[in-house]
Amino acid sequence: MKKQKLSPFAVVAISFLSIILFGMLLLKLPFATKAGVDALSWIDSLFLSTSAVCVTGLSTIPNIAETLSIFGKIVLAVLIQVGGLGIVTIAIYVLVVLGIKIGVTERYVLKEALNQHHLGGMIKLVRSIIITSFIIEGFGFILNFIVFIQDFEFLNAVGHAAFHTISSFNNAGFDILGATSLQAYSGNILLNINTMLMIIIGGIGFIVIRDLVEKKSWKSLSIYSKIVLKTTLILIVLGTLVIKLFEYDNVTWLQAIFQSVTTRTAGFSTVNISLFSYTTLVVIMMFMFVGASPNSTGGGIKTTTLFIMFKSITSFLSGKPFITHKRKIEDQNKNKAFVVAILAFSVTMFMFIIVSAIEAKNANYNMTFIEVLFETFSAFGTVGLSMGITPHLMPASRVLLSVLMFIGRLGPITIFGIMNKNWGHPEVSHINYASEKVLVG
Repeated sequence: MKKQKLSPFAVVAISFLSIILFGMLLLKLPFATKAGVDALSWIDSLFLSTSAVCVTGLSTIPNIAETLSIFGKIVLAVLIQVGGLGIVTIAIYVLVVLGIKIGVTERYVLKEALNQHHLGGMIKLVRSIIITSFIIEGFGFILNFIVFIQDFEFLNAVGHAAFHTISSFNNAGFDILGATSLQAYSGNILLNINTMLMIIIGGIGFIVIRDLVEKKSWKSLSIYSKIVLKTTLILIVLGTLVIKLFEYDNVTWLQAIFQSVTTRTAGFSTVNISLFSYTTLVVIMMFMFVGASPNSTGGGIKTTTLFIMFKSITSFLSGKPFITHKRKIEDQNKNKAFVVAILAFSVTMFMFIIVSAIEAKNANYNMTFIEVLFETFSAFGTVGLSMGITPHLMPASRVLLSVLMFIGRLGPITIFGIMNKNWGHPEVSHINYASEKVLVG
């Protein structure tokens, strides 16, 4: 019998699943929690590990700072870092450092993991991703340390600065400051700006970061980088204006822009979002669904998907071809964008319906429609924002949201690619069929 090989999509999924399960085992250890605190349950360990590896930030533990020991916090930080960079990327880099030759199979897996079109330059790209990431995190750590040294002793300040830098750059949204995220630092300009920069840099993706470092001018940037940067800027500005408009008396301009930046993928908060109006919460859910950019540390359907869908619709309505930056976008890209969005929305809503049905039987906590919907969108977008219901979820809901975080991190296309070995390689038909117009709308 011919030996079946795993598809690159399956390898990527298995690598993430493996680190999630390993993290679950480590977080389950008795010394992962502080003395006098019970060990985490298997469900909580799984949920927390999944949330960390999928860089989400949702937690069934109300106060991580008071629950996890130093060992537990280190494990959590490592899971976030590995999840953000990708286990495949890190593994290939380690092999390169050890001088082990990287074959074609490994390069192909890496190509799919990084969503690239060509095999060439994979190893150089991996080096760039790892080195650039640690340099950026190094600068972020220094600025965070300046903030935290004012409130903590030296070693605690180092720990808080390192954890917060890793969490913000990888768009995870975890913090070890207490149960109210960054609300105590809502007026600290340095921490707010540094956190936003870390989130934005991590969220635009490694390809764009590399392009910016190498090209150093707008004209020289690739079309892809220009699309990502323009869309990111528009979403940040639009989000800031909308949040400030609907919550004018509840947030400052600094809080509005911070919430706009963190809403799409990071999950930090300098305000109590459970006090926001339903209108604002719906807008936030829309931004969470979009998420970050491809090849980044964030989730969601991605900024380029939104851009292509928007331009496709406006081009169709105006009767003009899809042209951007003097280039025509291929139909395959347009089809993929709509498929990704529809699959993502369908999966999210399906999970919402199931979780709602489960939580309707929750005798300990009465959850509202908007709370469950918000939690579901946050899980898919790997955002981590919550209206405070996560610790009260029933075990079945926690497992389902863990699955949704996993799908959100890998992307619907990767999950579909595991089930369909011909994905991305459509069968070539030698038969030409007659065209037919079907009434639409």
